[in-house]
Amino acid sequence: MVDVAEVAGVSLKTVSRVVNEERGVRAETADRVREAVSVLGYRANDTARNLRRGRRPATIGLVIEDIRNPFYASIARAVEELARMQGHVVVIANSDEDPDAERKSVATLLERQVSGLLLVPAGRDHHYLVDEVRRGTSVVFMDRPARGVRADEVLIDNVGGARRATKHLLEHGHRRIGVVGDPPTVYTVGERVRGFRQAMESEDFTVDESLLRLGGRDAAQAETATCDLLSLDRPPTAILATNNRASLGALRALRGRQPHVALVGFDDFELADMLPVPVTVVKHDPAEMGRTGARLLFARLSGDERPPQRIVLPTQLEPRGSGEIAADGEQ
Repeated sequence: MVDVAEVAGVSLKTVSRVVNEERGVRAETADRVREAVSVLGYRANDTARNLRRGRRPATIGLVIEDIRNPFYASIARAVEELARMQGHVVVIANSDEDPDAERKSVATLLERQVSGLLLVPAGRDHHYLVDEVRRGTSVVFMDRPARGVRADEVLIDNVGGARRATKHLLEHGHRRIGVVGDPPTVYTVGERVRGFRQAMESEDFTVDESLLRLGGRDAAQAETATCDLLSLDRPPTAILATNNRASLGALRALRGRQPHVALVGFDDFELADMLPVPVTVVKHDPAEMGRTGARLLFARLSGDERPPQRIVLPTQLEPRGSGEIAADGEQ
């Protein structure tokens, strides 16, 4: 600003007024200041400006598992669109399902003085955020609940969705249903397995624990797990995949399999409806999760002091073909 003032031949106060679009500066003087700003390539330091005014920068932090996953990419895109409407920018960090990486990312964002945080947690203990929340930082959890701290949450109906998917397979004659996916310690997977168990037990069927292959974290591991199930003396006649990556791995393992094995996936994914046998899925809207989380956060930043909210978004079974393959032979 000193350089701009010198080139324009005005005081620092005049430069400040022009940069901040305040009144009280003659048009010709303002034009001279703007010309100096353009020539010198001056940019206002928004962080310093907000600190001087006692405000946090117009920035929010978003911590997700992996931006390469279309599910999280949809969340991030929706958050960014709503934040832009609010005059904010979003800084995104990936935790890679690592609780330590989550904590480090959160700490880094807080050091940057973000206005608030949107968090898809990897860890199961969030006591480390208690003091920050007490100091007034707004935090919204998405996809998985807060543990050890009271905060807003946006979840989906995992149990209900998995229960509907399982009952759908049971209605088509399946009794030996394999389940493939991430470790059950992941909240969403644990809830989906719980829905699977509820559906089986409600129809008086015993869950065969040997058909649960949980622990893979990507499509390749889900493919291996599905191949293991198919190699059993009495393989499953249907597979329930607990997320989009597990669905992709299961599809690779099932390719060319005779007799056909039914498949229902949790989470929709690109081109699922365009395959030779379109994939039946439990659908939900990750973009709506991002929008809802961002709305909650900006409401808090605007002074909303209601008790923490828990919003559960609905799921929907989308029959397309793969989940409607009837059981063949002895169960």
